[in-house]
Amino acid sequence: MARRIFASLVIVTLVSLGAFCQSVRMRENVKQTSDVIYGRKAGMALTLDVFEPAKKNGAAIVYIVSGGWLSSHDDTTMVHVTPEVYKPFLDRGYTVFAVVHGSQPYFPIPDEVLDIHRAVRFIRYHADQYGVDRNRFGILGSSSGGQLALMIATQGGSGPANAPDPIERESSAVQAVGCFFPPTDFLNWGAPGVDAVGRGPMSPLVGAFGTMASTEPGRQVIGRQISPIYFMSAKLPPVLIIHGDADEVVPLQQSESFAAKAKKLGAPEVKIIVRKGKGHGWPDYWRSKEDVDAFADWLDLHLKNSPIR
Repeated sequence: MARRIFASLVIVTLVSLGAFCQSVRMRENVKQTSDVIYGRKAGMALTLDVFEPAKKNGAAIVYIVSGGWLSSHDDTTMVHVTPEVYKPFLDRGYTVFAVVHGSQPYFPIPDEVLDIHRAVRFIRYHADQYGVDRNRFGILGSSSGGQLALMIATQGGSGPANAPDPIERESSAVQAVGCFFPPTDFLNWGAPGVDAVGRGPMSPLVGAFGTMASTEPGRQVIGRQISPIYFMSAKLPPVLIIHGDADEVVPLQQSESFAAKAKKLGAPEVKIIVRKGKGHGWPDYWRSKEDVDAFADWLDLHLKNSPIR
């Protein structure tokens, strides 16, 4: 009898602990579910927050929380994970998924790309639960988050049909992209042949590139592996980039080269909005009505009835 009571208490405790992993609260007609576990690695949980408006339009936004290839729910240098930040999208009916990925130097950029693939697959697997259309996924990010978003845009696709984990069988494709000042080609940084793999303006972030960045051949390999421009095809989803022409960290050339190659390949559309005199970010750029509205309009245009590419 005592053993049965003990076993029951253990079960209740474990269920309670599982429930406490997530918190749900209502704020201004928005349901926020925090710390949803979308994957695990190295003994740690990968999490995202879900923001659901009262009136949904059925489309999903994967919002990458990232800066310098670091990611956190509460770092003041990054986009804050709060309903206020996502309000312009929530007001239009989008369900927003704020994704936190592994951070460098423990997890270099290739690992972070895998995290975002996993997050998109997780959301698509649970699309019915969250009331979103599997065929209408947008993705947004800035700087490192923009690079990660473009890696998904250029590489997203179906997982292996025989994967043991059903989530991994899902597609990681997205149907529209919006990003601020993204790195796109680490091997031609501002000019042909300029290597920025842990060098120049990227030298403070050398840990993000992993151990291969310590040699010239290694930099060429990793630089190509993490540059979206080398994975582009005519199937690229529509992309909107907002970039300042005074950016000394990620030169405007990165966005221009990406757009030029898209045109050459016959991809649907890559549009660049150039902000005159703006550098690498500007005060509260993720709250800038002009910029946020541009992204929202872009998603409205391209997520009306988009098939998986």
